Order: sequence, then C-alpha cells, then structure tokens
Amino acid sequence: MTEVEAFRRSSRREQPSRSAHAGPPAFLYGGDYNPEQWPEEVWHEDVRLMREAGVNTATIGVFSWSSLEPREGVYDFGWLDRVMDLLHEHGIQAILATPTASPPPWFTLAHPDGLPVTAEGVRLVHGSRDTYNPASPEYREACRRITTALAERYGQHPALAMWHVHNEYGSISYGPVTDAAFRRWLQERYADLETLNHTWNTAFWSQRYGSWEEILAPQATQYLPNPAQVLDFKRFSADLLSECLREQVTILREITPDVPLTTNFMLPTWNHYDQWDFAQQIDQVSIDHYLDDEGPAGETHVAFGADLARSFNGGRPWLLMEQATTLIYDYAGGRMLVKEPGRMRRNTLQYLARGATGSLFFQWRSPRVGAEFFHSAMVPHAGEDSRIFREISALGAELAALAELAAPPDGPVNRHRVALVWDPQAWWASETRAMPSGDLGFLDALRRAHTALWNLGVNADVVAPDGALEQYDLVLVPSMIAVSDAQAERFETFVRGGGHLVVWYFAGSTDEHLRVRGGGYSGAFTTTLGIRVEEHVPLREQDRLTLDDGSTAAVWSEMVHLRGATAVASYTADAHPVIGPGAPAITRHSLGEGVAHYLSTRLSAADLERHLERIRLEAAVPKAHDSAGGGLEIVRREAGGQHYLFVFNHTSEARDLAVSGTELLSGQVLAGTSRIAPGEVWVLREITEKQGTTRGDRLTIH
Repeated sequence: MTEVEAFRRSSRREQPSRSAHAGPPAFLYGGDYNPEQWPEEVWHEDVRLMREAGVNTATIGVFSWSSLEPREGVYDFGWLDRVMDLLHEHGIQAILATPTASPPPWFTLAHPDGLPVTAEGVRLVHGSRDTYNPASPEYREACRRITTALAERYGQHPALAMWHVHNEYGSISYGPVTDAAFRRWLQERYADLETLNHTWNTAFWSQRYGSWEEILAPQATQYLPNPAQVLDFKRFSADLLSECLREQVTILREITPDVPLTTNFMLPTWNHYDQWDFAQQIDQVSIDHYLDDEGPAGETHVAFGADLARSFNGGRPWLLMEQATTLIYDYAGGRMLVKEPGRMRRNTLQYLARGATGSLFFQWRSPRVGAEFFHSAMVPHAGEDSRIFREISALGAELAALAELAAPPDGPVNRHRVALVWDPQAWWASETRAMPSGDLGFLDALRRAHTALWNLGVNADVVAPDGALEQYDLVLVPSMIAVSDAQAERFETFVRGGGHLVVWYFAGSTDEHLRVRGGGYSGAFTTTLGIRVEEHVPLREQDRLTLDDGSTAAVWSEMVHLRGATAVASYTADAHPVIGPGAPAITRHSLGEGVAHYLSTRLSAADLERHLERIRLEAAVPKAHDSAGGGLEIVRREAGGQHYLFVFNHTSEARDLAVSGTELLSGQVLAGTSRIAPGEVWVLREITEKQGTTRGDRLTIH
C-alpha cells in the first residue's frame, strides 16, 4: 500500500447512508459557494442568508484543489467536512465539484510538462485558472487521484446531490507532449501515412510526411497552415477533453453509482469539444450562460442558450449552473454593465420556460479580492441590505411557489417542430483561414437564424446532422461548410420523406476533410436543392444587394444555376457582373414528399424573417401561440403530465392574447382575451378541453 493510499483510507469518515427517497420536486436555487475563501464564522452567516433567500443548493469545491490537497498526496478535508455537515444541517444540498480546472502551484512546479503551451511555443506559468495541459499524463493522474479521494470520502454524505465534474472544459495546449498524443490519435484515425498524406493533400507546399515523428500539432508557422491538419487537430483536442471527462466519470460512477453527475458547458461561445459527445457521458447537461447584450438581443440570447442546453440533453430538463445576478459583460467596451431591476427575474423565468431545473448563480458571495472580485454575486459587497439581495430573496420565493413545474415531464420538456443543425465540426471548419470571406462564422449564422425564429414566435431545438431529423417538420442549416456523403444522404432522405429543409450559402462546399467538392459549390446538396453553384462572389463590407422581391442582402452572393429548382427571388442590376440581373438568389425545390429551400446570400434580418415565415407556412408549422412574436415570447413547458404556458412581454406596450388557465405568480384565473402589461411575465397552468385536467387530455390552443 502506498503512502497516499494509506492516508486516503485513514481519512475516510463514517457517514449516514444516503436516503433512497427523494423529496417533492423543487427547482434548484443557489450558486457557486467558496467557503474556503472566508473565515469560518462567515459560514454561519452564509447559511442564515441562504435560508432567508430560499437557497436550497450550493455548488462547492470548484476551484479548491490547493485547499483540499495542499501538498501532493496530502489532503486536508477538515474544512470541507464541516461545510458539508453545515449545509446538511440547514437543509441545503451540495453539488460537489472535482477541482481539476485549476491545479495547485505545487503541481505545476513539480510537473512543468503539465503546464499549457501556446501555439507560439510559450509555456504558460501558474497564476490563473485552467493552467493545465490535457495531454499531460501527470495532470491526468493527479485528476484521477483527487477525484477518487473526493468520491471515497463524500460519496455517502447526505448533503451530496450531484457531482460537478471539472469546470468549463475547454483548455487547448500545444508542445511536445501534445505532439506525441496527436500523432497517436492520427495513427488510430488513418492507420498509415499514405492515407493521411492523401487526405491532407500534403503534396501541396511540399508537406508530404515520411514518418509519424515528422508530424506536429499545427502551431505558429510562416504563413497558412494545412486546413485539413488544423481541422483534425481540433477534432483531436475535442477527443482529448472527452477522455479527461470520461476518466473522472468512470471513477465517480464506480464509487458512487447512485449520484448523478454533470459538467458545465460554457455556452454558446466555447466550442472546444463536441457537445453531443459530452452530453452522452453525463446524467444532466448544465450550462454557464451570461448575457452579452443589455438590449433586446439579450432576451434572444437567453432563449438561444436554453434551447441549446435542452437539445444537448435530449429534450430533457437541464441545469443552469451559472448566470450573473446583475452583470452584463460588454467585452468590446471592457465594461461590466448592470441589469435593470427585474431583468434577472425575467431572464430566470425564460430559462425555466425552456426546460431549466432551476437557477444557480456565479457566485454566492462577492470576494474581497481575487481575479473576479467585481463579478456580480447573490450577496454583493454591500451585503444583505442591498437591491441585489432583495431581488434574490424575492426570486427564491417565486421559484418555491412554482415548484410544481419541477416535476419530471412525461416526454420532452418542450415539444417543437423546427430545428437548427448544430455541428461543432461545422464551427471548426468555418474558422479555417484563407476562406473566400471572413463573414462565414458558424455562431453568428446560427444566432441570426434563431433570432429570426424568435421574432416570428417560433420555438426551436438544435439537432445534430446525424440526429433524429425525422422528428421535425422544418430543419434549418445556416452554416455547414463541411458535409460528409453520409450527412448529405440523411438530409436528402429527410426531404424525400416530407420534411422542409432550408440551406444557407456555402454549405456543403467541401467534404468532412475540407476537400472541395468538384462540379460546383454546395456540391453535397446539389441533388437535394436542385441547383448548381458555379461561383462564389463574396461582397465587400459596404456592398448591398436588392433582390427582385424587394429583399435586401449583403456579405455574400453566388452564381446559381437551376437544376430542377425554381427561383423564388432573383438578383437585380446591383449584383456583381459575374452574376448579373435575373440570376436565381433564393430557390425552392420539390423532392419526393418534401421541399428544399436555398438562400444564396445573407438576407437582412427583416427579410430573413419574411422568408422563414413563408417557409414556415408552407411547412404547416404552427407558432407557439397565435399571438407570439414581435417581442411577445410564448413557450409551453410540460411537467408531470401538465402543460404550462410562459408568456413574456418584452415590448414597451401592453399586448392582448387569448389564454385559459391559472396564472401561478398571481393566482389569477385568466380566460379568453387578456392583456399583459409591458415587461410582465405570466406562468399559466393551462386548462384543457376536459375540465379537471387528467393526464393525456388535449389542450385548447389559441
């Protein structure tokens, strides 16, 4: 027995068995709690305030590795023992994190190869979080050791509700350790160098490899790197992070099989791993989501993040692991803007409408010093006598009053008939350098399409290109440059089976290895769309186009030839001379029982909405509610066999709509046409056609 194993065994505690009976459904409410940063007398003040605010959940240990293991193999669990016991005594459950996102100083000093290396070859030093190399064997072993120690000590603690694995996976590293791991990954993927050289076309610029040792991760180089090599490195890095997650999940499931586990996705901006793959490994998807706009775009941002989380979680309820109480990051301006009173509540209810199991915040108490000492918190620097804490306490009371919505649904928490294709590899491909235009970003395209649907009052999921397309009536592909033959066949099968598919410009121009398809761009979709794209015509930033149906467009245009499709709108005299007036710009193609639509240019926001509305009506897809759209957000959520209608009036004017049900926040019964005030939120338990409401009753939908 090693010294570490002996210490681990001697430090285990006798604890009462975990209860096999869960309490009544309730929304999780609380935040990231860091008691190791405070004197112990503050802990008792914390639990008093938690109870006052209605907090029932605390996420602990996220960045506590140096406090738990101050020296390699030497643990200090005393403080965490007392915190776990204190939370349990006050009826607060713990989401216990593995602290592996922030290795302690002793680790980085002892294992320099465990430090990350930039693409420029600079080895980063300790001094922030995420200073680790996921390819480092020493780092991976240290992660397994601390994970095992935590699972063995706290796996039976009655306060433990869930494991929080790592935090915001996303670190990418280069250097010799990574190079070796990348070569092993390539050998498994390609088996021999001949296949790799052919796939990467290494004859270009004399890059042909004669041995595996010649291959490095695509780091800083003289000019443009090989795009296929860069894409493969991103796939490798995603697989590497997946391995890191899997190692900890395996340990936790072996020692604590009855404790659910999660890891938090940083959405939507971090895309260093495959979200679909990560979701398959955990019990519940959780996300960290922060507003990026103080205007109306912030409301659509909330809806987008929530729809992503629910979709990654297979349509099931998901966990909002982090949001900010009052903070809105203005990254471009370098400012921390403040949410107006009531916005935190409204946004939280938006998340709940789209399937969240509650609301957790970063963080519980503002630290007096540290890298994020001005990040917003549930208990701000001003203390409990503050607007923020009063709003937090009021929100806690409302969430408790809405507890019936926390009951598990009989099926998907939201049911939608529209989906956008989310493919992390499409994102990685869109980042390739030397593309015809710098305006081909994946995330921007997805958000534009999602926002257009939101403005139309149409709710949507996201779906993987190899996911269950057939469960939707309308599928949108706003950005997917690299499309495999198998994926192209799936899209065509979807259309032939009766689906409506909308494909944006440049999609399908290459295969999955970024090899351009011959015979015409958008080649993967040629048969499905009934067109041939002869030439891409990127536009300058100031260029604007007018289509013959009155639509305006920018950024991109194409020379499109009809091969069975019909033109819905065409370019006019202001088109590039290569295209000329009268050339098709937007097309429609009947194929089998369905229809495929193509947008060869980036329409203005208003015109994109108009064309998507045209397509929605043709596909016979209903809106969330007849009155939905134009700033009136309406979402139907299912819970415990009952249907609930969330109504948000994001406008500055009162809106009238027909509803039937009990408004849970006020207790008021609404029937027929009712008026919702500007900024107001309703949560209605809907009335079914059969009064008394039994499971399976059909809803009255207005």
